[in-house]
Amino acid sequence: MLITTMNDVPGHEVTDVYGEVFGLTVRSRNIGSQIGAGLKSIIGGELGGMTKMLAEGREEAIARLVEEAETKGANAVIAMRFDTSELGNTWTEICAYGTAVRISRA
Repeated sequence: MLITTMNDVPGHEVTDVYGEVFGLTVRSRNIGSQIGAGLKSIIGGELGGMTKMLAEGREEAIARLVEEAETKGANAVIAMRFDTSELGNTWTEICAYGTAVRISRA
């Protein structure tokens, strides 16, 4: 499955458009990460636990995006984007979305 943030794929043409697809996950921060984040906000620096959680969330969202695109018969997702939002004080929603298409070499 080709996934690109571009609207076109060089050397390929879009032969079929299956529509919007998305992959969604909601992550909860554990108490250790929250305490660590609170301390880091005082002294500064990267929040390693949070970075790891968001990276894993993006990977899971992409896997779900691919699963939905494959179900529709696509072999590529174009114009892929991420969207994140906070739900309450401890939950983070991560969404990967794009357009499921079938491409072939031009």
